[in-house]
Amino acid sequence: MDIGNQLNRFFGKISADARINVTHISVFTAILQAAGKLETGTLCMFGFELMQLAKISSGKTYYRTVRELSQFGYIAYEPSFNKNRPSKIILPE
Repeated sequence: MDIGNQLNRFFGKISADARINVTHISVFTAILQAAGKLETGTLCMFGFELMQLAKISSGKTYYRTVRELSQFGYIAYEPSFNKNRPSKIILPE
């Protein structure tokens, strides 16, 4: 997985997307960082782990942002709805 390529593609897309704000960029960058460490485009992580990377302290803000990134087509998000099981985040190729 090429993180630089993913990041360039993301910034290319968001330049024309007025819905994206700083929080979206922070969360997406945290997802890329975690994906780069695991060297995969599919993450199974708990929200609190990505919240720490993205420097977000509110769970409500984090989950809203991830849901919006998924709705806007930047990621695929499959919530687990179980606090003992991580959610799945997939980066598009």
